[in-house]
Amino acid sequence: FGLEVSRIAATRKMNVVMADVQQDALDRAAAEIRALGAAVLAQRVDVAHAAEVEALGEATRERFGAPHFVFNNAGVGAGGLIWENTAADWAWVLGVNVMGVAHGLRVFTPLMLEAASMDPSYEGHIVNTASMAGLVNPPNMGVYNASKHAVVSISETLYHDLNLVTDQIGASVLCPFFVPTAIGESQRNRPQALAPSEPTRSQLIGRAMNDRAVGSGKVSAADVARFVFDAVEERRFYIYSHPKALGSVQTRLEDVVQA
Repeated sequence: FGLEVSRIAATRKMNVVMADVQQDALDRAAAEIRALGAAVLAQRVDVAHAAEVEALGEATRERFGAPHFVFNNAGVGAGGLIWENTAADWAWVLGVNVMGVAHGLRVFTPLMLEAASMDPSYEGHIVNTASMAGLVNPPNMGVYNASKHAVVSISETLYHDLNLVTDQIGASVLCPFFVPTAIGESQRNRPQALAPSEPTRSQLIGRAMNDRAVGSGKVSAADVARFVFDAVEERRFYIYSHPKALGSVQTRLEDVVQA
């Protein structure tokens, strides 16, 4: 999603700040976006680490000033029965999926608010990537579910908090369903200090089911990137890749109301 959003940003003559934990992938992506004519700042960042996101914020401010569009998108996945997940699983997934968003908001929102206070014409928007797993709770993926529910909550709160102080900065949450991306291979970038244990039977089954569901997806990452820009232009909060999947969300919410 990040790469596809960067491609659209470049075609719209935006300056682009790119961050990734995998240096070779970042280098390739940055070269492509520069070739499209965009000015690019590319920095290797592990979003789970506060200091690295803070350094990215400072580099962004020095190079381009306050951003107009922030996309907190980094994500990793781990499955299996919830009691089988190790402490390292929880630390890794929550570190990237939840604290990565928290650090992005903590670092970049103040820059945007400062720009808004100094320029009445300034407009900004923040998009956080959650998941349909942030709105429902499918089995065998509890750590991921928990992280994405947190992102939905953070994003809804951000929306309300921004409305208290400004009408120049909007917020949205992206809740994609099964879309072919590399998140199924996110273990490749897992820190050694949080190395996984041998996978359990439930984790192997979950991985196979996820790979099959993602592989059969008809909506592409490029489609989702277009949905993101459409939502920003419309100042729409919830962004879905598969609106037909909302039936399960409605069922869950009715279960909540009906106790």
